[in-house]
Amino acid sequence: MQRTVLGIIGGSGVYAMDGLSDLREERIASPWGEPSDALRFGVLEGVDVVFLARHGRGHALGPSDINYRANIDALKRAGVTDLISLSACGSLREDLAPGTFVLVDQFIDRTYARPKSFFGKGCVAHVSMAQPVCPKLVDALANAAEAEDIPYRRGGTYLAMEGPQFSSLAESKLYRSWGCDVIGMTNMPEAKLAREAELPYASVAMVTDYDCWHPDHGAVEVAHVIQTLMANAQKANALIRRVAPLLGPERTPSPAGIETTLDTAIITPPEARDPALLAKLDAVAGRVLKAQRS
Repeated sequence: MQRTVLGIIGGSGVYAMDGLSDLREERIASPWGEPSDALRFGVLEGVDVVFLARHGRGHALGPSDINYRANIDALKRAGVTDLISLSACGSLREDLAPGTFVLVDQFIDRTYARPKSFFGKGCVAHVSMAQPVCPKLVDALANAAEAEDIPYRRGGTYLAMEGPQFSSLAESKLYRSWGCDVIGMTNMPEAKLAREAELPYASVAMVTDYDCWHPDHGAVEVAHVIQTLMANAQKANALIRRVAPLLGPERTPSPAGIETTLDTAIITPPEARDPALLAKLDAVAGRVLKAQRS
């Protein structure tokens, strides 16, 4: 049976993972460029864990500066089997107060300045994003949040904006009218790339503020956000400590079949594929490319 290797991408305020034993660091080379930071390998409650700080230690990378492709590729090369994203977000709903964790199940992608696919000219693929998160991971996160008494909402739509500026009032009101629940800057194209890499993915969006739509709360200020970030980071560490043993060291497949996403996604026939691009796809698409060559 396959072993669980739980990948954690830590967002704003979550630059390390507490409680890891057998800790080591390694910089993973990626043909897609430099990942945000060295990967940290360890064991948490008997489960192998690989942690990556999305913005790098010291928060040196803004949301548009992150090399999302290199990050996902490096995690795949490190053997990650399941991926949980932790990220700060603004709330677009009265009942999602700062400190609430939202287990996102849908995304609207409004980013525009980031490469969004591993595929392209020379090897074209179209993966489904109809159900962008893994139900197995969301189940485990919900159970962990209950056990830790963390206020959470299961399900919600995450509006991914380009940033780095926060929303205008008109934008905030528009996104509310669309039915969005939270707003952030980093889950896209991360979730899309995870799906292309056949990695089951779940997002924990940790509310820090009410964006700027709320009449009783002022515009977003970094100083206020940081205060909430620190409290959220403690809860995030507790959540992951609880979720690791729920997943367990012996892995069960995603009920959504995410691990075989590429079986029906690649449209370019083998004889028309670009060898240079195929070489870069050796990790994220190696399983299906090898099968199609044999």
